[in-house]
Amino acid sequence: MRATQSQSSRRHRLATRISKSHPLAGKKVYVPTMAYGSTQVFCAALRALGIDARLTPPSDERTRELGAKFTCGDECYPAKVTVGDFLKVIEQPDFDARQTVFFMPTAEGPCRFGQYAPYLKKLVRDLGFAEVEILSPTSANAYAGLGDVARAFVRTGWRALLTGDILLKLLLKTRPYESRPGESDRVYEACLDDLSGVLENTSVEPGVQLEALVRGLISARDRFREIPAAYNRDTPLIGIVGEIFCRLNNFSNDDMVRRIEGYGGECWMSDIAEWIWYTNSEEARRLKLVGRSLSFAMLANKIRSHVQRSDEHALLRPFREDFQGYEEPQTMAELMKYAEPYLPQWGAMGEMVLNTGKAIYLARKGADGIVDISPFTCMNGIVSEAIYPVVSQANGGIPIRNFYFDGTQSDLDRDIGIYLELARAYQRRKNFPRIYPAYFRPATMTAAG
Repeated sequence: MRATQSQSSRRHRLATRISKSHPLAGKKVYVPTMAYGSTQVFCAALRALGIDARLTPPSDERTRELGAKFTCGDECYPAKVTVGDFLKVIEQPDFDARQTVFFMPTAEGPCRFGQYAPYLKKLVRDLGFAEVEILSPTSANAYAGLGDVARAFVRTGWRALLTGDILLKLLLKTRPYESRPGESDRVYEACLDDLSGVLENTSVEPGVQLEALVRGLISARDRFREIPAAYNRDTPLIGIVGEIFCRLNNFSNDDMVRRIEGYGGECWMSDIAEWIWYTNSEEARRLKLVGRSLSFAMLANKIRSHVQRSDEHALLRPFREDFQGYEEPQTMAELMKYAEPYLPQWGAMGEMVLNTGKAIYLARKGADGIVDISPFTCMNGIVSEAIYPVVSQANGGIPIRNFYFDGTQSDLDRDIGIYLELARAYQRRKNFPRIYPAYFRPATMTAAG
C-alpha cells in the first residue's frame, strides 16, 4: 500500500513540476511584457511548475531601435516591441543561447500575430543564436514543449491571468480618486509581489492553489480599500478596447491610461480573459460548423470552459461590492449579439468583432466614451474604426475615438484633452445611466457643466 501511495505521489509531482530531464530544466524562459502585472503573475505561475520564467527587460528607446533595425516595416508595432525586447536579452552580459528560451504565444486568423513566433525563430537563427528555443505552447499543438506539466500549466496560467486582470481593475478604479498621489501604484506593486509569491510557492493542486489565491486577493482588496480616496461621480468613465498587446502594454501606447487619468478621466480596460473566452467560443462555433457538435473535441471545450468559469467566479466572488457597475459580460454570446448587426462572428473574426461588441456593452454600462488603442495599419483597428460612427449613433452618440501607435505619436495630449471634453459633454446627456459602487459620492455636475 505504501509503495502504491509513493508511486502515485511521484506521478503527481511529475505532472505538476518539470523534472531534471525536462527540456526546459535549468533554462531561463523570457516572457514578453504585454500587460506588466499579468505577465508578472504569469511568470510566477510558470515558476510554480519549476520553470525559471522572467519578464523581458523593460521597454525603452533601445527596444524601438532594435525592433526597427531587425524588422522590415510591414510588421505591426507590437512585433517591433517584442522583437526589440527579446534582442535586449541577447545583449545582456550573462546571455547564454543554449540556456535561453523565448516564450512567444501564437494564434490563427487574419492578424499578423500568428507570424511572430516563426519570424522570431528565423531572426535568432540568422543572428547566429540558433540554440535559442522559441516556446509557443497552444491547444492546437497540445502545448508542445511543456510535456507532463501541460495540464497544470493550462489551469495555473489561467488563474494567473485572472489574478492579473483583477489587480489591474482594482488599480484603475482607484488611482484616479486617490488622495495621496502614487499610493495606488505602491499598493498595486505590493499586491503583485504578494500574489506572485502565492502562485510561486503554493502547490498547484487545484483546490489548495485556489484557496491560497482567494486569500491573497481578499488581502489585496482590503489594501486597496484602505487607500485614501475621494470617489466622485463627475469623473468621466472611458472604456478601453483595441488590439490586445497595444492597449495593455503601456510602452506601446505611450502610457495612454495615465494620460487619460491626467485629464480627469477613469479607464475601464478590456481584460485578457476576454480573449480567452472569445477563443473558446470560436472553437465551439467552428466545431458545430463542421458537424462535430457531438465529439470529444466539443466535450473538451465544454469542460474547459466550465472549469475556467468556475475559477473566474471563485476569484471574483470577494469583489462583488467593489466591482458593482464594473461587471464584465457573463457570456461571450452577449458581446457577439451586440456586434452582430455590424460585424457578425460568422462573417468576421478576431478583435474587430470583440471591439465592436465591447464598445456597445460599455456604452450600455454607462461609460462616457470609448477609446480604441491599436497599432498603426492594424486591420482590426481599421475595420473597427469604419464601424464606430454607426455604433456611436445607435448608442446615444457616445464619443468613440481611435488612437493608432507606431512609436512616433505626436501631440497626443492635445487629442486626449479634446476627447475628454467630448466625453464630458456626452456624460451630461447620455441615455444609459451608470451604476456606481456605494462608496461613490453623488455627482455635482450641472447641465451647464
